[in-house]
Amino acid sequence: MQTRIDIDRPAGEVFDFVADQTNAPRWQHGLHEVRRTTPGPVGVGTEHVFVRRFAGMNIESRNLFTAYEPGRFVSFEIPSGKITGEASYLVEPTGVNTSRLISEVHFRVSGLAGLAAPVLARVFERDSRKNVAALKDLLEHGGD
Repeated sequence: MQTRIDIDRPAGEVFDFVADQTNAPRWQHGLHEVRRTTPGPVGVGTEHVFVRRFAGMNIESRNLFTAYEPGRFVSFEIPSGKITGEASYLVEPTGVNTSRLISEVHFRVSGLAGLAAPVLARVFERDSRKNVAALKDLLEHGGD
């Protein structure tokens, strides 16, 4: 699933904000906590632990950055847990102080929850649209 949104902020600012995943609870509904678990600068190999409430379940998992181009692109995998998958953020400048965020997410659901995968996909798609709208509002207006 891919989501695109134009944001009235410079591309570098948007990228820095979304690539610092400890910011994610500020704009992602149901995400309660994100902790970075690796030292040093953010890049390939950076890991986070996150706690999310999704479809009535509390899910604790981790993600691992698999690609990182400063100011432009980050991709990560969620390698284990009830929900696994890959995701990425690509930020492109559309003007001097404007940019486009392209978020791509592919997930897999295991166990009994896998039976509800089509329903979960619709919920996730709806939530993703709301989340990027919240991100836009936060970055453009401070979340007012």
